[in-house]
This record gives sequence, C-alpha cells and structure tokens, in this order.
Amino acid sequence: MLKNKLATLLIYLVAVLITVTFICILADIIIHGFSQISWGYLTESPSDAGRAGGIAPIIVSTALIVFLAIIIAAPLGLATAILLTEFAQQKTIFAGFVERCLDVLASVPSIVFGLFGNAFFSLYLGLGFSILSGGLTLACMVLPILIRTAVEGLRATPDDYRFSAAALGITRTTALVHLLLPTAMPAIVAGLILGIGRAMAETAALIFTSGYVDRMPDSVFDSGRSLSIHIYDLSMNVAGGDSKAHAAALVLIVMLLIINAISMGLAKHWQKNRIISNEIII
Repeated sequence: MLKNKLATLLIYLVAVLITVTFICILADIIIHGFSQISWGYLTESPSDAGRAGGIAPIIVSTALIVFLAIIIAAPLGLATAILLTEFAQQKTIFAGFVERCLDVLASVPSIVFGLFGNAFFSLYLGLGFSILSGGLTLACMVLPILIRTAVEGLRATPDDYRFSAAALGITRTTALVHLLLPTAMPAIVAGLILGIGRAMAETAALIFTSGYVDRMPDSVFDSGRSLSIHIYDLSMNVAGGDSKAHAAALVLIVMLLIINAISMGLAKHWQKNRIISNEIII
C-alpha cells in the first residue's frame, strides 16, 4: 500500500513539474513577445534583418515545408506499419531488421539528416536550397516516429477483432479499414502530432536544405526560411532581435496548437463515423 501511494505521488509530482515548466516557458515567451504581435506583423515581409516588418513569407514557407513533410511521410509510414503488423510476422528476420533500422533512424541527430538532405536532395537530385528539399528531408526525419507509433497502435488492437473478421468472412483489407485503423487511430494521431511538432521545430536540417531566404516563395522550388530558423537567426545573429524572436516563437506555438487541435478533431470525427457505419452494418 505504501509503495502504491509513493508511486502515485511521484507520478503527480512529475506531472506537476512538467506542467509548471511548460507554463514558465510559455509565460516568458508571452511576456516578451506578445507586445510585438499585430496584424501587420503577421501579413508583412521582414525588413532590417528581421528587426522590423513581419513574418508573412516565413509563415508561408513553414506551412509549405511541414505540409510536404507530412503529406509524404504519413502514407509511407502508415503503409509500412500495416506491412509490419498485418502482413509480416513479428519474429521474422525482415521485420526485426526493419524495426532496428527505424530505431536507429529515430535516434540520428537532425544535423545528420540535414547533411544527407543537402547531399542527396539539394545536390544529387538538383533541387538546390528549396522548400521541396526541406520537406523531403523532414519527411525522412519524421518517418520513424510515424511508423513506430502506428505499429504500436495496431499491435495494441485486440486479436479478437482479426479472428472475428476472419470468422465472418471479412477480407483483411475491409477489417483493416473498418476495425483495426479506427481502433489504432489515437496512436496514429499521437505519432502525427509528434511528427508535426518535430518538423515545425526543426532548425539544423533546414539550414542545409531549405535555406535562409526570407522572401515570399513563388513555388516549392524556391528557397524559404522556416520559423525555427528565423527564431535562431534573430536570437544569435541579429543584435536587438530578441523581442522579435519571442514573437516568432509565440506564433510557432500557436500554429502547433492549431494544427494539433485540427488533427485530433479530424481523427475523432473519422473514428466516430467509422463506428457509426459499423453499427449500421451490424
């Protein structure tokens, strides 16, 4: 009984510590950056090395980079997770090799991905410093996270679902779409949110791929500066840019919260519709 109480107390303490830390960081950013936020700041282009003007081109570049990364990595990650859980035996050499590779990729420093993206996408494929190069590089970075979370979500789905579907003569594809994926949706959404968070907060990999240019991009083949790079540049290379860096950080956090809320809302809506359709079929 005493051990259970101590464990519960420790869990609450850790939760409180994490919450307080987040609140302190957020409060510091709001205090120093909220006064810089205005409609002009969100719609104008930066000037004077970012000390004046706004961040409109940077928001657009960030959105394009993250969109490309997720739209490329999500289908590949989900397909790989389905292959590992539903069509490949967990104990086979192939499955074990793929999972070990995913573990290694997930632990590789982002600067290594940046050098790889620069060598392969920017130079070898001839994409140069562009939003497309940055998006492809971030797709490689978030792919292990998406695959791992989707795999764990599908493996946590009870085997009774699979056995029941097989007993009723339901095809594996139908069971996957209507039973397994809706059940694993919370884990898949968690992986998607983690992937988006890492993509939007990444700096080192994008310096070598998407570049530093802070003008409005005309296409994904143009160079574009992400918010994380803009924050880094204002903080480290621009004298008197700290207040603008805090403002850009606040915008980045708000964008993350909005994207996370939209992802969770769409996932719940999709899962609810699947459950209703299954009840109607039954």
